[in-house]
This record gives sequence, structure tokens and C-alpha cells, in this order.
Amino acid sequence: MKRNRLVATSVASTITLALAMSACSSGGNGGAASPTPTGKPEPANITLWLNGADTPQANRDWLKQEFAKENPGSTLTIEEQSWTDLVPKLTTALADPNNTPDVVEIGNTQAPTFTAVGAFTEITPDFFKELGGDKLLKSFVDAGDFDGKHYALPYYFGSRYMFYRKDIWTAAGLTVPKTLDEFATDVAKLKTDKQSGFAIGGQDWRNGISWVFANGGELATVNGTTWTSTLSDPKTIAGLKEFQQVYKTSSILPSTDRDVAYWDFLNDGAKGEPPAAATIMAPGWARWSIGGMVKNAKGEDVRDGMADANKFDIFALPGKDGGVAPVFAGGSNIAISAKSKHQELAKSLMKIIFSADYQQMLGKAGLGPANSDYVSSLGDDKFAKTMIETAANSKLTPAAPGWASVEGAFVYEELFQKIVEGGDVVALAKQYDAKITPMLNGQS
Repeated sequence: MKRNRLVATSVASTITLALAMSACSSGGNGGAASPTPTGKPEPANITLWLNGADTPQANRDWLKQEFAKENPGSTLTIEEQSWTDLVPKLTTALADPNNTPDVVEIGNTQAPTFTAVGAFTEITPDFFKELGGDKLLKSFVDAGDFDGKHYALPYYFGSRYMFYRKDIWTAAGLTVPKTLDEFATDVAKLKTDKQSGFAIGGQDWRNGISWVFANGGELATVNGTTWTSTLSDPKTIAGLKEFQQVYKTSSILPSTDRDVAYWDFLNDGAKGEPPAAATIMAPGWARWSIGGMVKNAKGEDVRDGMADANKFDIFALPGKDGGVAPVFAGGSNIAISAKSKHQELAKSLMKIIFSADYQQMLGKAGLGPANSDYVSSLGDDKFAKTMIETAANSKLTPAAPGWASVEGAFVYEELFQKIVEGGDVVALAKQYDAKITPMLNGQS
């Protein structure tokens, strides 16, 4: 399944959102309808926004059926949104009680901005405990917190690891690298005029920041409530320089590429041409876009999920001195709109989403369940084990109020392109620290 985390917004739109949300209650019940004499809310139709195609149709159907069963007379409508224009749509919809979705999925990197401006209903301590409490993935919980309160909780997690053509590596006499330096050396050997040893686009900072994290660097730090971009930190500089070198020596993709469907590069061409890459980095769910072609139950042509173990395999990106390198965690948060007129029904849906049945359904679909009690539903094969191993070492982007503005302005894409094009990393880091720091703090 293809993931696109582009956020088409701007600093101005984020400020507009803050103004629009200024009247929202930070912990209120929005426009909740009055309960019936039975103590239950009036029947209504509520809306859930899910993004992209990552939540399988079977899961969506189950949510609708279970919601109708738990709330007689009420119905659930699920609307699929595009990641590309999600933030602008949320900016408008969440501020309007007559058009807001009741429950929304939001990217983990986008959550801090929306929680900071009061877009979501507070998840009270008792309700938080009922939904899983301390069993919920902490880094995602933190991303959805503001001022010591919970607003957006984890929906599902994913993690990034290396998919590779085992047959190509083996033919070159290479085995799975044990350190980050070994990885760089190996993928450089596999580069040809028509094949990337490691396929990565020049603007792909979401994968590229793994080199920053592996060197002990950070993108930003916070002191009290003030955020500071830390690209100029020596450890961050070291990671950026390593990424610059690995791109130069192993990738043939343009410096302008970002969010590419890398998984396609591992598959053989339509006429049996060799693959365009020996190695890629992608979230675990990319598996289902890799492999030979087979017919599914509906007679559709689909990939077999890397069934040929002699041809395809995976490994975790190794750390500087071995072990597993920290990678950027993929996944989403989920929250109740503060402007929803159906707060109690929205809470009922949240209970269903965080139920044991649904959490395990997510795991069986290859999506990391929010509740750690149910990670075993991912299975025990190498894909599940590697996903859990890399997720344990994964990191998120800074939970700064203005982070969505940074993403929306494509600042990191611009920076990484300049780096891979041979720019002076130290000078660029200083320049972009000055640019990013005020944005992190909600300043234009």
C-alpha cells in the first residue's frame, strides 16, 4: 500500500486554524446532543475520517456493523481522505460544527499542531485508562498530548526497515550488514548506471533522518515551551553528512524525488528487465507491493508479498556500532473533534476502535496495534519480528506546535535536496536552524 505523507498547507493556514479554534473548549464536550430519558444519546449518524487505503475494507465494515450494534438507531459513515490535502481540509472542517467529522485519523507528525490549538476533545484520565492507558504506544500518546492532557491517541504504528533483492546481494558476495558503515559500503558496490544500490530520493528526509538519529542527533529540542532547531548540533551534522555520502554513492534517483513508491523498484520489469534497485527503505506494509504476480480471491492481479525467499528479504537498518538504528516511526493518531455535536457517540466509536477485537484486526492486517497487549496479532514471522524490533527503536518528529507548518512548507525537502546536491552541510544547517526555529514556535 502506498503511503503519502505530504502535507499541503502553509504557515498562514496553520495560523488561520489557530484563530478559528480559539473558541474551542480545551476539554469540553463540543455541541453534544442531550441524552434521551434512558441516559443514552439521541440516535444520529456520525462520521469517521480515515486517510488513504491503509485501513482495510474489512476493518471498515466491521466498525460500521459494531457501531450500529452498540448504538441502536445510529449509523457510522466512513469517509476516506487523501494524505496530500488532509491538513487544509481539517483546518476548515474542524472549525465548523456543521461540517466537522466526529472522529478523525491524523498523521502522528501533524497531531501536535492540532492539539495545541484546541481542535480535539480532551481524553479524560478515566477515559484514557478505559481505552488502554499506559498500554498505548507512548511516543504516539506524547505526540497527541498538550499541556499535560491527552487529546489524540495512537491509531496504529508502522516502522521502516530495509527490503532488498537477496539474489542480487548474494550474487555480489554480500551478506546482511552489521553496521551503518558496512551498509553504506555494500550498497555503493551494488550501484550501476541503471540500478540503485540503495534507492532513495534526494528530498526523502523521512527516511534520511534515520542517519541523524543513528548518530545521536536530534531535529529539535525544547526548553519549557520554547523549541529550537538543532540541525547545527555536531551529531546531527555527522548524520546529515553520512546521508549526503550514501545518496551520492548508492542512489541514481533524482535529487528532486520524494515519497516515491520505492517498492516498485525491487520488482522485475514488465518484460523481465532487472529491478531498478537492490535495496529500499520503506514501512513494513510495503511488503504487499513486492513480489511475483498472483491472482487474489477476486481474480485480481496482486503481488505475492515476497513469497520467494531466495529473491526477496528484509533486515533492520543497522546502527553505528551494530544493533538497530533508530528510524522514523510511521503511523497515525486518532481523535474526537471538539466541535462534534455527537460527543458520546464519538466516544462509543473510540471504545470500539480500542477494543481487543479491533486492535487484533489491525495487527492481522499488518498495522501495528496501538495497545501493546495485542502486538502478537502481527504474527511471529520475520516481518512481524523486524517491525516490532525497529518500532522499539523508532523516533518521532518534534512534538512542536508549529511542526505541521514546517512540513507544509516543505522545508526539510528543500534542505535535503540541497544537501544531496553537494551543499555545505554546516552552512545549510545554520541557515535552516534560523528558518525552522520560529516556525516550530508558531511564528511566521
